[in-house]
Formats: sequence, C-alpha cells, structure tokens
Amino acid sequence: MTAQEDPDRTVELLWREPWDATSRQGLSIGAIVRAAVEIADAEGIEALSMRRVGERLGFTGMSLYRHVRGKTQLVDLMCDAVLGETVTGTVTGAGTVTVTGAGAETESPAGRSRPGDPGDPGGSGGSAGPGGWREALEAWARRYRALCHRHPWLAGVHGTRYVPGPNSVAGFEHALATVAGTGLSPAEMVAVVGLVGRFVEGEALREAEVARIERRTEVSEQDWWGARESLFAELSRYPTLTAVWEAGGYDEPEDPFEFGLRRVLDGIEVLVRQRDERRDEIASCVVCGATVDRSGTGRPRAYCSRGCQQRAYRRRRSGPQGGIRQ
Repeated sequence: MTAQEDPDRTVELLWREPWDATSRQGLSIGAIVRAAVEIADAEGIEALSMRRVGERLGFTGMSLYRHVRGKTQLVDLMCDAVLGETVTGTVTGAGTVTVTGAGAETESPAGRSRPGDPGDPGGSGGSAGPGGWREALEAWARRYRALCHRHPWLAGVHGTRYVPGPNSVAGFEHALATVAGTGLSPAEMVAVVGLVGRFVEGEALREAEVARIERRTEVSEQDWWGARESLFAELSRYPTLTAVWEAGGYDEPEDPFEFGLRRVLDGIEVLVRQRDERRDEIASCVVCGATVDRSGTGRPRAYCSRGCQQRAYRRRRSGPQGGIRQ
C-alpha cells in the first residue's frame, strides 16, 4: 500500500483534521481541495494532478504532499467536499454532523473551508414515513443527479473502497431515513438506497460521456446518429427491430433517466407493499417479542410458545410489586 492509499490517514483528514488550518507557506487542505475541484469540473478528472493543483495555487506540486499524500487521497477529499453542497445538516467540527430533519435544506456545512453530497443526498433526523418514502427517495435521487451534473467527474470516481467523510455519511443517513418505517428489513434498506444511487450514477456517467463527446466533436448525439444511413441499411434483416422502428419506437423516445427512475421506484414500491402485507399477517409475542404467525383460523396468536403463555398467565395473577391480587 502506498502512502497516498493509506485509508487511515484519509479518515484522519476527512473526520478530524481542520481544513482551514494554513501552513507557514500559506497552504491549507481546503485551498488544495477547492483548486482540485475547479480543475476536475473544468477539464475532467483525468486532467487532475498534484502538479496542476500546485500550479493553480502558485506552489510546486511537491509542496502539496505535506497536506495531502497524493491524487488518490485528494479525490476522496474532493468527493466529500462537493457532497457538502446539498447536505441536509450542519458540520460543526471535524466529523461532527448535526442533522436537522428529513428533507430540510440548510447552508453548506460550516466549520471547514470546503468548496462546497454521494449524493445529497443530505442528512436526516427522521423517516419520511410509510406514505411519503417514494417522494422523499425520488427527491434524493434528483438532488444527487443535479450534483453529478455540476461535477461530472463525481459519478465515475466512487470505487468499492471509497473512504466516506462526514458529508457522505450524512447523505447516506438521509437516504436510509427516507425508507425507514416502510417495513423493509435493515439489509433491504441498504440495498434499496444502493440500487437507486447506482442507477443515478450510471445515468450520470452516460450523460457526462454524451456531453464530453459532443464538446469534443461539435456534433450533437442526434445529428451523429441521424447521419448513419449506411448502418440503418443493414438493420432490415432484424424483424423485431424493424417493426419497432417502423411503428415509431424511435420517433419520441422515453427519457432514459425519467423512465428508469420510475421503474426502479415501482419495483421498490412492490417490495414495500409485500412487506406491509406481511406485517399485517404477523404479530409479536406479548411476552418475549418473538415473531408469531397467524393461527390456522386467521386469528393472531398472542404467544410464541406454551411457556410464554404460562408466564403471561402468572403475571396477570400478580399485582404490582409481585403482590397477589385479592
């Protein structure tokens, strides 16, 4: 493991080190991260290097290594910084997030000099409730998409070992809170948030690639495909594709993001309804809390076992402080 890949040092920088602390040379972590974000926004993440950031700040690239150990670590800091643009909560110090309620919007985190959510995604102090989860989760997805539009490099840099900072975790907290109270299991809550987040990131990557190619070629996506007559002439041998084409399937295409987000949320809604129906069919033992299925007659059982039933009977016969009722 190289120094710049040291995740423990990245945790230290993200959660405990003050970003506004300026060295004798006039450098700070916050200034470095801001400059890096500006470069990545304007030219793409591939243009980012410690040398380029140093030049932008008027320093050598080597002077930055006293604060940040390399590009890998810098990108983790950049991610958490931009995630602070729409986070719903206030960072009051290194690693301290005070959330203000689901869906509430506040200023960017204070207490750190940062340029600015994985995905707003925003912090939360509570659940969206069993009825409002879909709107809340959809709003979270749209805020994340908007964030990726502002920073097109963001969706493409999150690996499986990305080190999250306080803004990132606050965003994940908010996303989980949108589906709390829906009857989903904890594992299903995590899977649902991951599913929606990956969908948004996938669409953001596609949109960023289209925009990048259009800028480079100065030809729109529609014009490029419209000029492929030689290709279209070869497609008549595919009957289903031809039938779809002739029926107007490509005349007014569905918006990929809108169509996909609706279908993803529809699938989650089916799961939530299944869990609601299951909750109606089961109860908890009034003594130990264990799950109790309905009886064969459909009436809910109050006890999971004969032993719990006997304990409940003894309790009913006992008054307060164990006294026997007269």
